[in-house]
Amino acid sequence: MTTKISFRDVVKTYPMREGTFTALDHVSLDIADQEFVTVVGPSGCGKSTLMSMAAGLVEPSAGQVLVDGEPVAGPGPDRGVIFQQYALFPWLTVRKNVEFGLKLADLPAEERRRRAERAIELVGLSDFADALPKTLSGGMKQRCAIARAYAVNPKVLLMDEPFGALDALTRVQLQDQLLHTWSQDQRTVMFITHDVDEAVYLASRVIVMAARPGRVQRIIDVGLPYPRTEEIRLSPEFGRVRNEVWHSVYHQAPAA
Repeated sequence: MTTKISFRDVVKTYPMREGTFTALDHVSLDIADQEFVTVVGPSGCGKSTLMSMAAGLVEPSAGQVLVDGEPVAGPGPDRGVIFQQYALFPWLTVRKNVEFGLKLADLPAEERRRRAERAIELVGLSDFADALPKTLSGGMKQRCAIARAYAVNPKVLLMDEPFGALDALTRVQLQDQLLHTWSQDQRTVMFITHDVDEAVYLASRVIVMAARPGRVQRIIDVGLPYPRTEEIRLSPEFGRVRNEVWHSVYHQAPAA
């Protein structure tokens, strides 16, 4: 399988008053094309820093981050980034929010509208295309943010706890919506979360990070079939994998 994202012996340090703080310590990881990977770990393990490097928002202190075999030199339209905060323009409709990145790319109005409507349909917001963000629920706002990322046709989606601020029911609904969208238009997804159940339900592999310094503790193959369903979520096999991930996250040996 072709590698889409590659972290090669990546180190990230920050200067402090006395010495340096190591956020990531020699992290090596490959993510395959069209793979859905989740990253979990305790606070301070460098999950978001790792994703920000793939996005081109943070530079490694040492090592390399590659996308399609090319070093990441900054943000680019091939990588869509979605954060926990929706960052929608409150004065623009759903459609105009989704079109915003396309307008920056100087696409013709007809092409912008076509792409925006397709992305809005993918996330199930067609009936709300002309609505303003203030009229939307939290889950709908996040779906709008996902549609905006999809509209520019990125090959990679980088998602940093996008459902973390939502209630439990909305969170489950958006997990199913995200997997449905991914199954229709598969892209490579790197999804950061603190939620072990979410990590197992979404991913083909769960990357467990260890903290201080941040490093890959373990990689766990989920082995559950797609499409994921409520029956899978309640199955003994799901419970087994969940317990394995939970133990790896919350019962880590201290760094040597």
